[in-house]
Amino acid sequence: MKTFCGRANPTTGSMEWLEEGEDYDYHQEIARSRYADMLHDKDRNVKYYQGIRAAVSRVKERGEKAIVLDIGTGTGLLSMMAASAGADFCYAVEVFKPMANAAVKIVEKNGFSDKIKVINKHSTEVTVGPDGDMQCRANILVTELFDTELIGEGALPTYEHAHKYLVEEGCEAVPHRATVYVQLVESKRMWSWNKLFPVRVEAEDGEKIIVPPSEMENCPGVPSVCDIQLNQMPSSDFTTLSDVVTMFRVDFSKPVRSASTCYRVQLEPVKSGKAQIVLSWWDIDMDPSGMINCTMAPYWAKPTSALQWRDHWMQCVYFLPSEEPVLQGEKLFLTACRDEYSVWYKLQKARGEENTADVRGGSPVCRCRAHLLWNRPRFGELNDQNRTCQYIQSLSKVLKTDSVCLCISDGSLLPVLAHYLGAKQVQYFVLFFRSLHFSLFFKANHLEDKIKIIEARPELLKPSHLEDKKISVLVGEPFFTTSLLPWHNLYFWYARTAVSSHLASNVTVLPHSASLHMMIVEFQDLWRIRSPCGTCEGFDVRTMDDMIKDSLNFRESKEAEPHPLWEYPCKSLSDPQEVLTFDFTKTVPQHCLSTEGSVNLLRKGRSHGAVLWMEYLLAADISVSTGLMQISNEKGNCEWNPHCKQAVYFFSSVIESETLSDPTAVTYAINFDTKTGEIAMDFKL
Repeated sequence: MKTFCGRANPTTGSMEWLEEGEDYDYHQEIARSRYADMLHDKDRNVKYYQGIRAAVSRVKERGEKAIVLDIGTGTGLLSMMAASAGADFCYAVEVFKPMANAAVKIVEKNGFSDKIKVINKHSTEVTVGPDGDMQCRANILVTELFDTELIGEGALPTYEHAHKYLVEEGCEAVPHRATVYVQLVESKRMWSWNKLFPVRVEAEDGEKIIVPPSEMENCPGVPSVCDIQLNQMPSSDFTTLSDVVTMFRVDFSKPVRSASTCYRVQLEPVKSGKAQIVLSWWDIDMDPSGMINCTMAPYWAKPTSALQWRDHWMQCVYFLPSEEPVLQGEKLFLTACRDEYSVWYKLQKARGEENTADVRGGSPVCRCRAHLLWNRPRFGELNDQNRTCQYIQSLSKVLKTDSVCLCISDGSLLPVLAHYLGAKQVQYFVLFFRSLHFSLFFKANHLEDKIKIIEARPELLKPSHLEDKKISVLVGEPFFTTSLLPWHNLYFWYARTAVSSHLASNVTVLPHSASLHMMIVEFQDLWRIRSPCGTCEGFDVRTMDDMIKDSLNFRESKEAEPHPLWEYPCKSLSDPQEVLTFDFTKTVPQHCLSTEGSVNLLRKGRSHGAVLWMEYLLAADISVSTGLMQISNEKGNCEWNPHCKQAVYFFSSVIESETLSDPTAVTYAINFDTKTGEIAMDFKL
C-alpha cells in the first residue's frame, strides 16, 4: 500500500507530495537508530552482563526460580545474557514491532526460544496471570530505558508501572540504581549558545553596538537539555566553579515515583566567577554494592578511567535562568526540578541559616521567542565576532549611501549591520517570511522606522512591499531554520530567483556564489554507528546488522546525514576538494549541475566516508566556511566549524590503506537536481 506524504522542501521552499511505501517510516526509524552504537558499546555490554549474572546468582542462592522481565529488549541481548546466566525464564518486552520480530529471530538463532518469550507490547499493556502475557510476576527487572538525561525516554513512569504490576516486591534490578552528578561552571563558549551578546560594529561615524532586547536578556530559555560530547570540549573553554556533587539518585529495585519533584544540594564555590552552566552526567550501578559501575563522567571527572566512546549516552549542558556572580566559599543552593521526562536547574544564594524559598514551579518557558527561532549552535554562530567581522567587511565594500537592501535569511543580524554601515536616511527592507516577532530586536536598537519586516514568501513579493523601489543590494548569510544539510541553505538561491523582477539591473548579491566541498576522512569513533556488529558478548546479532543494512539500502545509504563534526574527531585522508559551484548572481538554471572526478588518498588510514560542506564567497578575498576550518597537523587532524553540522556520507565498504606506494583514489559522481534541490552522490573506492 502506498501513501502520500507532504513535506516542505528545505532547499526549494516548495511544498511537495511524495508517494511512500507503508514501510517507509519503519525503514527510517531503523536506518537512523543507534542500535549499532549500543551494540558496539563494550563497556555497557560487559557491565550489564556482569550485573545480570550477579542478580541471577543472588536469586538462585535464595532458592528461588529466576524469572526475568526485560523492558525495551531491542535485539533481545539482555534477555539472552540472563538466559545464558541461568535464568529460568525471561519475558522480553518490545513495543516496536519490526524490532520485536527481529528479537524473535535473534533469540531463536542463538538457541534460547525455550527460555525467552518476546512480547510485542508497551510494558504498561502487559498482563500477568494464567491467561496473561506473563505467567507470574518477575523477580529480576532488567531494563535499558535511558537517554543522555537519564529520564528523557520515560524510564520513571515505566519503572513505576512495572513495580506496581509486573515485578515482585523486593525484586532484583539491573541496573540497581542511577546517580546524577552536577558541576557548576563558567563558560563564555557554552553561555553563547543560550544568550545573544552585544555586537560591536565599526562604522564610518564611530562604533555602534547592537544590543539584544531586555526580553531576550531576561528570558530563561527553553527546558530541553543540550546534550553533547563533553569529552571534546577543551578545558580552556570552561572554568569549574564547584566540585562534582551528587544531585539525586534513583533506586530501581524499589517502587519508583514519576511525579514531579525537586532535589536540592548545598554548594560552596571553589573559585569566584559567573555561574552560568550546570554540567551533568550519570552513572549506573549494576549491583547493590556498586562494584559494577558504568559511568558517563567526562575526562576531567574520571581522569584515571579509560573513556568509552558512545553516542547514545553523552553528557548534559543546562543553562541557568540567568548569570549569577558567585564568590569562593559562599553558601549556595542548587535545585534540580524534574517532571517525568526532563530536568531543569535553579541556583540560589543562601540567606541566613536556611533558604526556605519555594523553588518549585514549571519548567522554563521562552518568552522572547528567540530560543524558539534559533537553536543552540545558531546562538553560537551569531555570537561569533570573527564571523560577524567578515560580513561587516564584505558589506562595507558594497553598500552605498543610496543602497536599497533586501536581506533573505532567518533571524539574521545582517539588516542591522547593513543599516549601521550605510546612510541613516536610507531604508532597508528585510524579508523574513519565517520570522518570529523579530521586531523586538529592532525596537531595542531604535530601528523600527529604519528596517521594514516583510512577512511574505519571496514569490509573493510585490513592488508595494518595496515602495516601488528596485533592490540594489541583496544579502543573505544564508541561514534558514529548516535546513538540515549544508546545501539546504541554497534556498537563498531559489529565493533570489523568485525576486528577480524586483532587482536592479546592476544589483549586488552577497554572497555572490557558493561552492560544495568534499574530503575523505577516517573517523576516530563515529564509524561505529554504521558498522555491523556480528557478535556481541558471544551472541549472534547479524540479524540486526542485516535489518539495518536493508533499511539503509531502502534509501538512506545513498544519502548523506548531518553531524556536528567538532564533537566527532576525524583525520583527513585526502585534500579538501571543491566539487560544485553555485552562481548567485544568476538565477537557478533549468538544467542539473553535475560533476565527476576522483580524489587521491594522501594518508594511511581507513576511509570511512566523505564529509561535505558549503563555502560562501562574500567578496573577492572573503569567504565563510560551514565545514573545514583547517587541517591542524601532519597527521591530518581536522578542525570544523563548531556552529554548523557537516554532511557525512558513509561508504558501504571501508578501504584500508596501509601504504601509499600506489596512490589510492576515490571516484565520485555528484548531481544537483535544480528542480528538486536535492544532491545525489555516489562514491567508488
